[in-house]
Amino acid sequence: MSTPFDSVFLGDIVTSQEILRNGYVATRGDVVAAIGVGEPPAAGAVHNHTGCLIFPGLVDGHMHTASAIGWPGIEGATRSAAAGGVTTCVDMPYDVPQAVVNAEILAEKIGWVEHTAHVDMALYGTIRKTGGVEAIADLAAAGISAFKLSTYEYDAVRFPRIDHPTMLAAFAEIAKTGLPVAVHNEDQELVERLTAEARAAGRTDAIMHARTRPALAETLADLEIFELGLATGAHVHIAHSSLARGFDIAAAFRAMGARATGEACIQYLCMTEEDLVRLGGRGKCNPPFRTQAEVAAMWEKLEAGEIEYVSTDHAPWPADRKTSADIFACGAGLVGMQSFAPLMFTLLDERGLPPNLMALYCAERSAKMHGLYPKKGAIRLGSDCDLMVMERGDFTFDEATIQDRPEMRWSPYHGRRMRARVAATVLRGRVIWDGARVLATPGTGRFVRRQ
Repeated sequence: MSTPFDSVFLGDIVTSQEILRNGYVATRGDVVAAIGVGEPPAAGAVHNHTGCLIFPGLVDGHMHTASAIGWPGIEGATRSAAAGGVTTCVDMPYDVPQAVVNAEILAEKIGWVEHTAHVDMALYGTIRKTGGVEAIADLAAAGISAFKLSTYEYDAVRFPRIDHPTMLAAFAEIAKTGLPVAVHNEDQELVERLTAEARAAGRTDAIMHARTRPALAETLADLEIFELGLATGAHVHIAHSSLARGFDIAAAFRAMGARATGEACIQYLCMTEEDLVRLGGRGKCNPPFRTQAEVAAMWEKLEAGEIEYVSTDHAPWPADRKTSADIFACGAGLVGMQSFAPLMFTLLDERGLPPNLMALYCAERSAKMHGLYPKKGAIRLGSDCDLMVMERGDFTFDEATIQDRPEMRWSPYHGRRMRARVAATVLRGRVIWDGARVLATPGTGRFVRRQ
């Protein structure tokens, strides 16, 4: 070799533990081969980001590429991920028209990932509404990172509610695999009754989305799933807690010997009921936004280390599915991939919290739970050289810059002031976003098995 390293990246290196000022990361092939400070080593290519922060590429542990348009959605969603510094997406299984309920469907989806994705992807699996428990072992053996079930039904085939006896049997089988099982946590009976009453009263305005999915709908579901986890030994994970109390409940079950965790989506760290009223359908997600007091309580849990990781729950519905004056007629889900990194950085900076927390909660801990660490989620020797370069400054998030299909270019964070932007994204040593253009092509991404 004419030079000892293929590439070297210069900047302030941010890990979960420290910041290496005037540091460097050097690569051989796909992986990190040297990390240091001061005079960088010789390399075939030098990427000078002096003055910028270099994070591990983010690992979004919860997103939906195919809930709106099926597997063709992988291409656009992962383009947006590349522009947002997300180098690994962990994709939910509730795809159109068929969920990932067996190894055959999983293999077909992996083919789509390998041919169309711009970033690397790990994949969830799930089960059918009835009779699907027998497919669990094969899904685990095929390399999924986790299972996902639901206490609430959006579609009997694509996104079913799993009844208690079936969930009990599924948890017992999942426990044998050692994989975690994330659960969509809303009580169906309560939500359906409150929604029917709101409709009967002619109340279909935006705030009624929050009123018909109250905190109790979440905590009832949390208690159910953790009790089932305690009974079976399964690692049960709240897929998205909008409530600080969700993490209290998880901690209580851990004290009883259960394997119980939960994640916060970034919207629950910044968005409130007032934003739901302001945004209408564009602010509709499940669970809904809560109060400002609840947002403050969520930050207390994050600072205390009680949140497993922070995700986006990115679910890119076409804009025309989010415009009805009847809030119940709008699709539930937010476009959040490309805004993830600048928003998380901004929220931390506004609170005087160190940027290391983004490396911890948005890369390292999500990678660990999904069995991807240390290959993903870290800047360390031998890890994939997945990096995100952030430039500090005064920026405004513009939904027109979203790199997905035109109908997906909307954001609840449009016009939000940001204190940084993603200046570059690096996947396995290759620059896939240069701050203005996605340089990756479809098929650059790979399926990443649970390690």
